[in-house]
Amino acid sequence: MKRVRKSLIVGVLVVAVVGAGFGLYWFQPWKLWQDETVDEALPVAVGTSAPAAGETSAPPTAGETAAPPAPKTLAAGELISHEHDTSGSVRLVRLTDGSHVVRLENLDTSNGPDLRVWLTDAPVKEGTAGWRVFDDGRYVSLGKLKGNKGSQNYAVPADVELTQYSSVSIWCDRFDVSFGAAELARA
Repeated sequence: MKRVRKSLIVGVLVVAVVGAGFGLYWFQPWKLWQDETVDEALPVAVGTSAPAAGETSAPPTAGETAAPPAPKTLAAGELISHEHDTSGSVRLVRLTDGSHVVRLENLDTSNGPDLRVWLTDAPVKEGTAGWRVFDDGRYVSLGKLKGNKGSQNYAVPADVELTQYSSVSIWCDRFDVSFGAAELARA
């Protein structure tokens, strides 16, 4: 009888240790106290291309400077909170080379496991009604969230048809829930 009881206690302890280890891995609760700040500048064109063979470019006239085209904001919005308190703004920007980035500015949210930046076609809803809608339709993952605070850029793949997407979500892929989202209003 004593031997059975001892085996049972050891078995329960092993299951408890394995369960606790899995729970810590899955939830990663320490991330709630770890902030990661990323402050990136808005990307600009690396340089201008040289004229093709046989082409010449006229230099600017006296008093005139050749200013490179500036990045253009195509859409913007303010982040609202969903599963976690989230604030900041989002811009969809066309860079001078024709590529696009989603820019998060002054982001402030909780850290968490497996956070992603998604460009989506879902409407942004306030409260718990908006927590889980972003994977119901079309979305493009722009990559892992670089930091839960600061300003950062996420390249949009060239083959993405931007007119089909209307919002951005800070998405927790592990728990299928939005930490926060912004509706993109066209500029």
